Amino acid sequence: MKGFNIRAAVLAAAAVGAAFSAQAADKVTVQLKWVPQAQFAGYYVAQAKGYYKAEGLDVTIKPGGPDISPVQVIAGNQADVVVNWMPDALAAREAGVPLVNIAQVFDKSGLMLTCKKASGVASPKDFKGKTLGVWFGGNEYPFLNWMGKLGLKPDSDVKVLKQGFNVDPLLQNQAACISTMIYNEYWQVVDAGVKESDLVTFFYEKEGVATLEDGLYVLEGKLKDPAFVAKMAKFLKASFKGWNDAVKNPEEAAKIVVAADPSGSSKVPVQKRQMENVAKLISNASTPKVGYLDPAAYERTVKVLLAGGSSPVIKKDPGKAAMSHVVWQAASK
Repeated sequence: MKGFNIRAAVLAAAAVGAAFSAQAADKVTVQLKWVPQAQFAGYYVAQAKGYYKAEGLDVTIKPGGPDISPVQVIAGNQADVVVNWMPDALAAREAGVPLVNIAQVFDKSGLMLTCKKASGVASPKDFKGKTLGVWFGGNEYPFLNWMGKLGLKPDSDVKVLKQGFNVDPLLQNQAACISTMIYNEYWQVVDAGVKESDLVTFFYEKEGVATLEDGLYVLEGKLKDPAFVAKMAKFLKASFKGWNDAVKNPEEAAKIVVAADPSGSSKVPVQKRQMENVAKLISNASTPKVGYLDPAAYERTVKVLLAGGSSPVIKKDPGKAAMSHVVWQAASK
C-alpha cells in the first residue's frame, strides 16, 4: 500500500472500533520477547491498520527487554499470550509453567554465531579454547545444545562470555565469536565498520542444531475455555494479516514499528532492513499455512533439545502436549 499514512490508520482503526461500540471488545495482552522492532512487525501492523479492532479485540502489545521474561509474565497472569523461543518455552514447561504453542510464525531460525576471521575460527572445530559470546535469559539453550553435540564443555573447552544485547565483545576483541540474529546484531557489526569479508558466520539452521524461535504461547489450562480459544483465534487471524502486509511491504512495516517505539531510537532504514531479513524466516506469510506449527519441525526441535549430552535442555519428551492446533484451526475457518 503506497503512501500509507499512520495517522490515517489510527483514525480508520478508531472508526472501525466505533462499529463495535454496542459490544465491548475482548481484551488481549501479548508480551513480546524484546523491544519494539521489525521482529514483531506483524503485531504492530495489525494494530495500526485496525485488524484487531475489526475482529472485536482490544489488544495491548507489551514490549520486552533484557529484564523481562515472557515466561514469568504469563505465569503471573500479566499476559494472555507471549512471543517466545521454543527452547525456553519447553524448558519452562518442564519446570512447571505449562506453556503450549498455538502458532509458529517463524519457521526458520535466524540465530547464528558471528566471528572475526582474524580470531582463527574457520569452522566449529576451531571453537575449542576460544571465547564465545552467548545470550542468556533462555536464549542460551540452543548454544548449549550445540556445544553438547560438538563434544565441547562450556567453561572448560570453550569460555562462555555472558553477552549483553550488543556486539561490543566482538568489536573490542573480547570474544572470537558472538551471538547474532540475521535481522539484527549481525548488521550492527557491519554498521560498526567491520567488513563482511572479515567475518565468518555459523547459522544454527545450517549446522543442524536450529530450534524454532518466535512462536506464540499460552497457558495450557486456558485452552479448555471455548471463549478463550475463540478470542485467540481472532487474534491469530488479525496477526496473520499483519504479517502478510509486513512481508509484502517492509518499508511500510518499518514506519509503523518506528511510530510504535516510545524510545524514539528506531530508524526506518534500519527497521526496513530488519524486516527484509525477518521475511526470510517466514515461508508462508501469504498462504493459508501462515502460523501453522509443522509437527515434524516441532519434533526436530524436541530432538535437538534432548540431545545435549550430559546437559540436555529438556530431559523428557513433552510429546504433543506442548503444542496445539486448536486455535490455529479456528482462525483458519
